[in-house]
Amino acid sequence: MGVPGQPMVNMADVAERAGVGMATVSRALSGAYGVSEATRRRVSEIAHEMGYVVHPEASKLARGATGRVAVLIPQASRWFFGAVVEGIERELRRAGMDVLLYQVPDADARHGFFRDLPTRRKVDAVIVVGMPVDDTEQQALEALRVHVVSVSGRHTTFPFVRIDDVEASRQAAAHLLALGHRRIGMIEAVPPSIPEWRAEIDRSEGFRAALARAGIPLDPALTVRIPWDSEAAALAMGKLLSAPEPPTAVFVHSDEMALAAIRTVRRAGLRVPEDVSVIGIDDHPLAALTDLTTIAQPAALQGATAALMTLALIAGTPVDERVTVPTMLVPRATTAPLPR
Repeated sequence: MGVPGQPMVNMADVAERAGVGMATVSRALSGAYGVSEATRRRVSEIAHEMGYVVHPEASKLARGATGRVAVLIPQASRWFFGAVVEGIERELRRAGMDVLLYQVPDADARHGFFRDLPTRRKVDAVIVVGMPVDDTEQQALEALRVHVVSVSGRHTTFPFVRIDDVEASRQAAAHLLALGHRRIGMIEAVPPSIPEWRAEIDRSEGFRAALARAGIPLDPALTVRIPWDSEAAALAMGKLLSAPEPPTAVFVHSDEMALAAIRTVRRAGLRVPEDVSVIGIDDHPLAALTDLTTIAQPAALQGATAALMTLALIAGTPVDERVTVPTMLVPRATTAPLPR
């Protein structure tokens, strides 16, 4: 790029003016290592004066990289995935990387992505959010030598960022037990598009283990298994309230579904928390607005951590490849001590 009406300025012109080689100009303008700060500043000033701008694609090719990261999510409409992507995009943008977002709502779409990956625009890494990667897909990625990072995963051979879902559900159960509740129900949800995923299993296991440690026998009538859907959660709460001995408290696998369950309680003429306490997991923005007690998981932080991990892998920098982000109880107005 140059001044209109004048010859095009190229890298060789900048190198001649600065009295350095073209490789030094390339490294200085791309932010690569091996160039002193004084040289980098002088080359940048000369390039600016001459109206020279590095073409983004040329710069990436010179570094032997594409400067692109693919991000796979099951669906864009759910808060968790949007918050994770926000954290990923923020950190990658700061590093000058482009994000290619792919929504793969079911197993067929996911398989298709990995099958077509070699013919797509080349990427330096893939961040997989909230879904598994099977053996065939893993082999495809390894053959392409593409870095892979998983967010919200349990069993994976890839570097990952996650919360401990077992611990999160244990925290929820412990809170209800501490309030004196002993007849506690659970609405457990399975994503219909990825039934093999583990989050819902871990959240159920942590809940059941906490009750067992408290010496409370598990009543199968107090657990309702549903698809991951708010309307299904509303119906599940109706089923729990229709039991001969309804629960005094209910743990729900997500805040969005917990709010739907609370709607059913109120429509039944009951009060929250006086008649039924309800707790969820996430700390969805609506949780604070509705005063919902929850176990907070920092979704955007998980995304940002995954992005920084990805950048380190691309750069060949040592990094902790197994990161578990802590969760935290946020007590609000939807839980209360068991009435005497």
